[in-house]
Amino acid sequence: MRTVRQLLEAKTPEVFAIGPNAPVYEAIGLMADKRIGALLVMEAGKLVGIVSERDYARKIVLQGRSSKDTPVRDIMTPQVVSVGLDHNSDQCMQIVTERRIRHLPVVEGNAVLGVVSIGDLVKAVIEDQQVELEQLQRYIAS
Repeated sequence: MRTVRQLLEAKTPEVFAIGPNAPVYEAIGLMADKRIGALLVMEAGKLVGIVSERDYARKIVLQGRSSKDTPVRDIMTPQVVSVGLDHNSDQCMQIVTERRIRHLPVVEGNAVLGVVSIGDLVKAVIEDQQVELEQLQRYIAS
């Protein structure tokens, strides 16, 4: 089972963030440009929230608000669930399942080191299961 440290080592180290006072329109544009589903909300180098496509759909589109006039702080989730480098993929899967979230910022101290998505976790679980299956097949065949 992989650790968050190993998951981050296997992916691009970029962390995409936006300020809380930026318009939601800018956040959605950045997510579309980077082909991601969420952005960290950072203020003065500190993680203060997370904003996702789901937040946009529920708090802008369904409420008939303007994405150009609404700041990110109005729709972001301020209580960010995060993990550390030593969490493993099973622990992360449990967190995203129980909390019904799709993105886990990786934080050590006050530093944001990356983001692990549910896609990253599913990919890791599938790869780990494939390795285990191959080992079992070799054991049975020998």
